Amino acid sequence: MSHAGDWPQILGPSRTGMATGEVLMSSWPKAGPELLWSRPVGQSNAGVAVQGDIGVVFHRLDNREVIEAIRVDSGEPLWNVSYPTSFVPSVGSEDGPLCVPTIDGQQVVTFGAQGILTCCNLVTGEQQWQRDTHKDFEALPGYFGVGSSPLVLADRVVVNVGGHKTEAGIVAFSRESGETLWHGTDERASYAAPILTMIAGRPTVICIARTRCLGLSPEDGEIHFDLPFGRMGPTVSAALPVVLDDQLFLTASYSIGAVSARLSADGAEELWRRRDSLASQYTTPILHNGVLYAIDGRQDGPPADLVCLDPKTGDRIWGETSFGYATLIGAGGRLIAVKTDGELVLMNADPEKFDPLSRHRVTSKILRALPALASGRLYVRDTDTLYCLKVGGVE
Repeated sequence: MSHAGDWPQILGPSRTGMATGEVLMSSWPKAGPELLWSRPVGQSNAGVAVQGDIGVVFHRLDNREVIEAIRVDSGEPLWNVSYPTSFVPSVGSEDGPLCVPTIDGQQVVTFGAQGILTCCNLVTGEQQWQRDTHKDFEALPGYFGVGSSPLVLADRVVVNVGGHKTEAGIVAFSRESGETLWHGTDERASYAAPILTMIAGRPTVICIARTRCLGLSPEDGEIHFDLPFGRMGPTVSAALPVVLDDQLFLTASYSIGAVSARLSADGAEELWRRRDSLASQYTTPILHNGVLYAIDGRQDGPPADLVCLDPKTGDRIWGETSFGYATLIGAGGRLIAVKTDGELVLMNADPEKFDPLSRHRVTSKILRALPALASGRLYVRDTDTLYCLKVGGVE
């Protein structure tokens, strides 16, 4: 159970990018937010997960993937669990894990670049179980390895595995033992993590697979809806689904664009599909007061735009052209853009205009891993260093 001040999984307590019970500063000192500590880390584009006074770092050191617990007040290590890896990406040279650890109660679950799913005790580091999903379900490696962070529910872990064996595109595992509870669909995996939402009073896991967005029952994997999204070829779907009341919003780059659908007990009714609305490579839009704040573009293309969108229509309300690629998180009425060029931008979530408050360059290296915001501390990492900065506090 997460509380105010926790960031226990990808994009925070509710997988929306918004922190719970946090207050961001209205501006930063001229020298930037205070650097509380920094420490070296191995190869990884996985962000940090935080619960209470424990943070979990997931990285690669030499030929081992390492799950490491740290003290959030100092970055000092508490325990680590590791296992061998031989992963080599088919695109690029970054061979570390991508998935953010998921903390729930006394358990932390990680999903490695080669499909190794591991559950450890958060306090002691004792490994409770481990599954080789690529071996068990014959999953393909993907361009950059596994990238869909696992979803931990009451008694199960739902994972976008992408297995071809006996329809194992999406698989649920027991939290207690790691045994398979159900598996379904023959869809390949995407890089977008699944989310849990309620549709007409019914719990539903929404999972973006390689070419479809699926709504499934967390109990047995029964498909509630099946919406075409994405395409095969050199493409990536990595932004998480966004739900506004009964509306679903999806976005991806690579000439895919954005899709909106109305969710009901009968399924998902497509409302519109637009390539000219939003095409975000891997940044999940932030929903605040009925509008979306998002990054339109790719890290490896022309400078991306920071935009504010009307999710009902997909129309752009305003845009900061050539802002640069970034990931977004927020609290209350403020947002922080963590730009891949190493700059942090604090801004108001203003539906009328781009309203920056402060800027600070934390590193000259690439900031690609998703940030975390917990108890006023911002965690960001570049290619070899994890930084912890003071940017606010808890309500």
